[in-house]
Amino acid sequence: MLKIEKVDHVGIRIFDKAASVAFYRELGFDFIADAGFDQGHPIIMRNKASGVTLNLLGPSTSGGGSNILMDIDEKHPGYTHVALRISSMHDTKAFLDAKGIPTTGSFSFGGLTAVFIRDPDG
Repeated sequence: MLKIEKVDHVGIRIFDKAASVAFYRELGFDFIADAGFDQGHPIIMRNKASGVTLNLLGPSTSGGGSNILMDIDEKHPGYTHVALRISSMHDTKAFLDAKGIPTTGSFSFGGLTAVFIRDPDG
């Protein structure tokens, strides 16, 4: 069996560099480095409290594509989401409302409740 220590990072292909960096900063991620975004290398962002690292990849060649989202009926293969565990759903919804970030769906399963938000690329 492969011994996995932890998830190292989550890679997300983005279209608008400035909008995506601003969006993830609003969610509490710090800018760490631009390793060469325009040459296809990631922008690295990290949330200190959780240790979650994002690699924002680009540049995307298109602003849209096939639906791969969990809260839309039609399903296509591909990356679907990043799940961030939070301590209070009430506080999280208040934070999102204050920042003008709409929720697009929700569900409950096995004692967990989830809400969906979109990054600037949808």
